[in-house]
Amino acid sequence: METLLFLAAFISVVVTLGIVYILASESLVFFKSVSLVSFLTDTQWTPLFDDAHYGILVLISGTLTSSAVALAVALPLGTVIAIYLSEFASFRVREMVKPVLELLGGVPTIVFGYFALITVTPILQKIYPDLPGFNILSAGLVMGVMIIPYVSSLSEDAMRAVPMSLREGAYAMGSTRLQTALRVVFPAAFSGVASAFVLAISRAVGETMIVTVASGGQPNLTINPAESAMTLASYIAGVSQGDLPHDSIGYQTIFAAGLTLFVITLLLNIFGHWMRKKYREVY
Repeated sequence: METLLFLAAFISVVVTLGIVYILASESLVFFKSVSLVSFLTDTQWTPLFDDAHYGILVLISGTLTSSAVALAVALPLGTVIAIYLSEFASFRVREMVKPVLELLGGVPTIVFGYFALITVTPILQKIYPDLPGFNILSAGLVMGVMIIPYVSSLSEDAMRAVPMSLREGAYAMGSTRLQTALRVVFPAAFSGVASAFVLAISRAVGETMIVTVASGGQPNLTINPAESAMTLASYIAGVSQGDLPHDSIGYQTIFAAGLTLFVITLLLNIFGHWMRKKYREVY
């Protein structure tokens, strides 16, 4: 049994190292043709045009904008739902609502993408008539709904793990249920809640199909969610269709964008690990 467990852990490490090696080796080939300075500072991304530009900021801006819209929906709603399920909902309500939320997280993202395109965008266009058919706003809103289960489920688990003695002490001091939830339980569970937030952020940054379908395929350096834009993940999904020669610079841009996305996600996970260590409570 120990050998099987070791092999499972070993395979995970080997796969991760293999991914890093492929991204790094292919990206090094790319950076032999494109300078790192222009890659990080150019404001155009047209790698497949005759007048090629390789400014990754264009894709990063689309990624961060769509993620910001999604997190503006997912973090507050997910946290409120977690507080309700943990501190206010009856056992029967909790057992009904939590599986439904987790099922929401299992819906294929392509379904969410077309829901954003054919349902959410027309509704938004009634409010903002100038909103284009492909835009970051509708993609971000639907992505936020998709991420809510990640926040609510993990945050609720963290809050439920807080010892009942802390709640009883707060009640004994005259605190209401809301005061106990916000001033005692939430701070005590903050390390777990922060981990849920970091997971949600990583999920938003790496989302592919919703932004591919609903936000458009036009690289655009913008932070305006009412415009069309392309993200790192949607570029990789759109270009890696097997139509480009493997030795071309256009093909290698896939790995450069992938490495950028990997670095962003790695930094987020390092930040999340630091948050867990800094605010973790041991009872």
